[in-house]
Amino acid sequence: MAKRYLILEDGSAYAGEGFGAGATTSGEVIFNLNLLGYQETITDQIYHNQIIIFAQPAIGNVGINHDSYESILPTAKGMVVRDLTNISTNRLSKLSLDEFLRQHNIPGISGIDTRHLIRKLRTAGPMKGSIVDVADAHAFDQLNATVLTNRQVDQVATPKPYPNPDTGKNVVVIDFGLKHGILRQLSERRCNVTVLPWTASAQDVLNLDPDGVLLSTGPGSPLDLGTGVLDMIREVQAEIPLFAIGLGHELFALANGAKLTPLPVEYHGSGHPIRRIITNDILYATQGQGYAVVAKSIDRDRLITTYVDLINGTVQGLRHRDFPAFSVQFFADGAPGPHESRDLFDEFMEAMTSREG
Repeated sequence: MAKRYLILEDGSAYAGEGFGAGATTSGEVIFNLNLLGYQETITDQIYHNQIIIFAQPAIGNVGINHDSYESILPTAKGMVVRDLTNISTNRLSKLSLDEFLRQHNIPGISGIDTRHLIRKLRTAGPMKGSIVDVADAHAFDQLNATVLTNRQVDQVATPKPYPNPDTGKNVVVIDFGLKHGILRQLSERRCNVTVLPWTASAQDVLNLDPDGVLLSTGPGSPLDLGTGVLDMIREVQAEIPLFAIGLGHELFALANGAKLTPLPVEYHGSGHPIRRIITNDILYATQGQGYAVVAKSIDRDRLITTYVDLINGTVQGLRHRDFPAFSVQFFADGAPGPHESRDLFDEFMEAMTSREG
């Protein structure tokens, strides 16, 4: 493996061994604390244009399999790991992580002190970074000149509708950067799904006569998507059961008068206990969060807080008082896990069934 470098906008450089593609890339550098599920992470569209540092020290030891894709074409800009394990005895593995990254032109770098990097980012917050062959002045000049897009959803969401057919409830999914884990959960419940672009109007949704609407996860800031999508949510929630996840949750909150604030440090992991307020029990779920709903901004005449993160205190779930509409910040599909929140899809199914009655 050739020597490569991770360089950061603060002027620091980290030498390591390259794997995957030999491309030079730039993106926002963030860290992920999950111990499992590197394939689900690298193929999740919330990591569009990001270089991901993995806290798990050994990456690659289960290879790549057909069942763990969260998108067909991953758009992350790179992987940073402590140790690369390129041999897998997993019977489901179809190719190695190195081969997978080469196929998708994504560079990786190993042999990096990821604990040090994570401590740095916890203090300084996300930074721009590049994976390069030479850490010289020219590489830093190019990095500093790089402007990261704020049109992530436009770049990863579907531009046209498409079906995921079955024989059960008719569900419209609004794609902001859809995880395949959401489609899997709907398929397990035999839902007849139509996926629409995020620019779809309320009338586009209602014309399909759905039993329910799901707002998907996605990358970037909800504040960059304009007011049209908020108008759509307000109209649809008054007519049809609605379930929102991740970025969809943040947009649901905005549409109902709440405000958002960026987190000082993005949180990507599954180690935070989340309290379900109505039962006072605790669950764990994968989170990928750069923004949080401001609790004091919630209009209590419209919304109820249903879940709270017990580590950072952020609002993790909301429910509308007047309509069968609810949302969660965490990933209810349980990909890569834990799976404790998948019953929220059953709750969504019940809301659709109750509407029929």
